[in-house]
Amino acid sequence: MTEQSARDFPYDRTDPAAAIAEVAEQVRNWGRWGDDDRLGTLNLLTAERRAAAAALVRTGESLSLSLPFDMDGPQNGWRRRTNPVHTMLDTGTDAVTGVQGFPHGIGGADDVIAMPLQCSTQWDGLGHIFDRGKAWNGRPAEEVVTALGDGVTGIEHAADVVSGRGVLLDVGRALGPELTGTDELPDGFAITPDHLEATIEAQGLTAEVGTGDLLLVRTGHLTRARRGVAEGKGWGGYAGGPAPGLSFTTAGWLHAREVAAVATDTWGFEVRPNEFDEAFQPLHQVCIPNMGLTIGEMWDLDALSAACVGDGRWECLLVAGPLRVTGAVGAPLNPIALR
Repeated sequence: MTEQSARDFPYDRTDPAAAIAEVAEQVRNWGRWGDDDRLGTLNLLTAERRAAAAALVRTGESLSLSLPFDMDGPQNGWRRRTNPVHTMLDTGTDAVTGVQGFPHGIGGADDVIAMPLQCSTQWDGLGHIFDRGKAWNGRPAEEVVTALGDGVTGIEHAADVVSGRGVLLDVGRALGPELTGTDELPDGFAITPDHLEATIEAQGLTAEVGTGDLLLVRTGHLTRARRGVAEGKGWGGYAGGPAPGLSFTTAGWLHAREVAAVATDTWGFEVRPNEFDEAFQPLHQVCIPNMGLTIGEMWDLDALSAACVGDGRWECLLVAGPLRVTGAVGAPLNPIALR
């Protein structure tokens, strides 16, 4: 956290529990969409808002916002998160040597992949984080997620829901030149509501964020990490190390703006190290189980940023359904921005 943001942080940095309890109460959406709700703020993605978002497609340009899913990814084994392992079950060699046993010359290939569901571009589902034993909508955590998976708010319930107006706030491009001389924020930089508002002002009307929007926040952290890979230095601390990210103070802003979901180009969404002296992902703890906010991490926003700079439009139709894994608390995806 920068000296300026530390000075302006309105909470006691030595008492994260009190701050989390206070902010959780302020942004809590329990019961807002009924006692049986499984979607949280994704309920804000209405059919009418999707239809309006479809009208944003002008050129037909289609951009993937996903990192590759392969063994060269950023994971380092922390909390048993590893990179995908891709194995072939049938190959061209098998077909040519005749071991497949198919008739009239036909052959084929098949493969399998083994990976943690949150090892690359992904959504955090509503069963991913608990707050003092409570899951989304105030349910007891032990009754939501068991050894059988998330039997209440499993990610499969969001599979056909997450499409609508995507808005990119390129905070790295807006603030980075002054901080680093690039379009990248420094590690540990906490993005506050003022920073988000300044970025909106810099980008113009198409960057306005409102009810039901899918908010994308680019910090430039992935850009820096990918440059390290290209230079032979590896991913460094991209997965789990220091990073720029959203400040704990943005919880109220996200709640007031009524965003449907939010995703960033960082591993952890929020600033790391976190802003309290001793805390682990306090913004997750407020946003997911209390606000019901779906959070995306490790999204590749660089090509979208370049396209937005090119024509001055910071909004798009975003189609970003998670892989339909029954009972999962998070899932990979290949989000598509259509412009």
